[in-house]
Amino acid sequence: QVQLVESGGGLVQPGGSLRLSCAASRSILRFAAMTWYRQAPGKQREMVALISNGGTTNYADSVKGRFTIFRDSAKNTVDLQMNSLKPEDTAVYSCNARGLTTDYWGQGTQVTVSS
Repeated sequence: QVQLVESGGGLVQPGGSLRLSCAASRSILRFAAMTWYRQAPGKQREMVALISNGGTTNYADSVKGRFTIFRDSAKNTVDLQMNSLKPEDTAVYSCNARGLTTDYWGQGTQVTVSS
């Protein structure tokens, strides 16, 4: 059983920054990819940022140039640095680990961007 625990969410003003962290209970390099998703009220869940086990990154168009995904394979963490936050970034952010046959999810962390 793999556990993913997110942290770092909160309330921030527009233009501000937050850093989310996802801690995995086993080596993140054993997963094909680690991905941050988000889901806003009344909207479908969307991919925000992905990092493959080879280190390739991919971002949603809406966050390119503002968000950066990092990993620390020694600590088994994947962080999401979010800058220049906008009200439309408000959502529950969840961490996903893609295994060979199973996807694992964290419980999610709330990010609210509001003045």
